Amino acid sequence: MHPAAAKWYDRRDFVFIEFLVEDSKDVNVSFEKSKFGFSCLSGTENTKYSNEIDLFESIDQDGSKHKRTDRSILCRLRKAESGKSWPRLTKDKAKLNWLSVDFNNWKDWEDDSDEDLSNYDRFSEMMGNMGGEDDLPDLDGADDESADSDDEKMPDLE
Repeated sequence: MHPAAAKWYDRRDFVFIEFLVEDSKDVNVSFEKSKFGFSCLSGTENTKYSNEIDLFESIDQDGSKHKRTDRSILCRLRKAESGKSWPRLTKDKAKLNWLSVDFNNWKDWEDDSDEDLSNYDRFSEMMGNMGGEDDLPDLDGADDESADSDDEKMPDLE
């Protein structure tokens, strides 16, 4: 039996843990008030994985869920106390070699209001929709006589 490699991240109402086990079967996830358990079999050799975590804070067992994909098992633990950040996943400060922070999904939300987050999300979406340098018009030699289709004049660039 081996512990499964996992990544975690914190949100305002939930803590997410993703167990990185491909081709998992017989997945068993147990949500307790202050403890979390995970086990499964993986691959053609039926490697057995098992993890047990004493959680930093309490969770709402009924509001917690998990979802299995071919590449991982994502667990969403609903915090018992919404809006309280978790500086770590575990009750103890011990370093677990199989657990790491998922920096790709981590957001520092403590000081952000909901409005700030929505503005940030809209800004990120706008930036994602912008094209690369090839999509920008060539401004060299632009004069005041050139106009876009909606008849707006180019601003003086000098």
